[in-house]
Amino acid sequence: MNNSLQQYLELHDSNRETIAARSVPQLNALRQAAREALQDASLPRKGSEDYEATDVNEALAPDYGVNINRVDLSRGSSTKFRCEVPNLSTCLYYVFNDTFVPGDTARKSGQSVVVKSFSEAATAMPHILEKYYGTVASLDNACTALNTMLAQDGVLIYVPKGVTAQKPIQLINVFDADAPQLMAVRRMLIVMEEGAQAQVLVCDHTKGDKKYLSLEVVEIIAARDSRLDYYHMEESDHRTTRLSQLWARQEQGSNLLIDGITLTNGFSRNDFKIDVDGENATTHLLGMAIATGKQHVDNHTLINHNAPRCTSKEMFKYVLNDEAIGAFAGKILVKPLCPKIDAYQGNRNIVASPTARMYTKPQLEIYTDDVKCAHGATVGQLDKEALFYMQTRGISLPVAQKLLMQAFMSDVIDGIRLDSLKDRLRHLVEVRLNGDNAMCDSCNLIK
Repeated sequence: MNNSLQQYLELHDSNRETIAARSVPQLNALRQAAREALQDASLPRKGSEDYEATDVNEALAPDYGVNINRVDLSRGSSTKFRCEVPNLSTCLYYVFNDTFVPGDTARKSGQSVVVKSFSEAATAMPHILEKYYGTVASLDNACTALNTMLAQDGVLIYVPKGVTAQKPIQLINVFDADAPQLMAVRRMLIVMEEGAQAQVLVCDHTKGDKKYLSLEVVEIIAARDSRLDYYHMEESDHRTTRLSQLWARQEQGSNLLIDGITLTNGFSRNDFKIDVDGENATTHLLGMAIATGKQHVDNHTLINHNAPRCTSKEMFKYVLNDEAIGAFAGKILVKPLCPKIDAYQGNRNIVASPTARMYTKPQLEIYTDDVKCAHGATVGQLDKEALFYMQTRGISLPVAQKLLMQAFMSDVIDGIRLDSLKDRLRHLVEVRLNGDNAMCDSCNLIK
């Protein structure tokens, strides 16, 4: 076991009854199994494999406080914080630290799409939590097991059979607390029943100058012929650490788009694992990162093709400057007896300074015939000939560099299926490449 896990095992063991009493039966049912999984678990360490560029053990080493007594630490943030994407009308919700709060435009009760805290859902619709919670996320992953051991609440998004959510669902994660070092144990469960359709936008923000750690697990169940767009935008502080695991299961004919966007951050490790279990399913997995200073962005992906006649398209792009570190490890696995798979994985990177570092490891594993699969990765600098040509046309070098970087990110941005979000992201990327912090104009972080 890594040493940094020991402090959280001791925290759990010393407060076992308190943690359970302030949670719900469906979460408590998996807590002991998670505790046992952590007993001999290990976290990724830098240099522990031929690839590892991220030391998760070190990231968890500080003694972060955990709000096991469920004290309100938000300091009234629900009346201070506003975040909207212009020209996009959403049903708005918040998670302040680890506490769910509906916003002013939250979906009203009585409508078919459900967005509730786990504590509410455990009473209103316990069968959903009992049927789906913990069924996709594996306790073999140490960070997922740690989240499962400590999680006391979470957010349920449930779209019943044949229902289309009329507005995108927007969830804003906000760190805002008096505690000097706080870990928020965040959990989300998205259940798309047969033929259901929805778009979900999650945004991360940090308020103040404290050190925070987000330990997050997202589970997605995409039933037959369902369609889900899931976007996550990180615009946090350089003192913020994010350890995120997203687990998804797709059934026959489902269509899943996942897009992970890092604009500002401190230290981020994101894991994506998608099991494509039904025929004729479509998967789009996109990601982008702009990192400067000493930012660290690491994305690990795994798409398991467990059924024939499916399509997956994956692309991650990074622009790194200063002393930033980027890492990508992706695998597409095609199981035996799964022909007619059309899969592509790409990782493209621009390293704009001699002190920035990019680590990349794309992989394909194919155990069947009659497939169309490819992958590739590039790490380089901006095209010198293109820069020279633009300068001969009167464009200054800084502007030419920015324009080429914007064009470099365009195909990932174009993959977004929400036009208003696509336009907003183009603006935020431009702001970020100008050297400023990307922040939506309508965001209001009152200090």
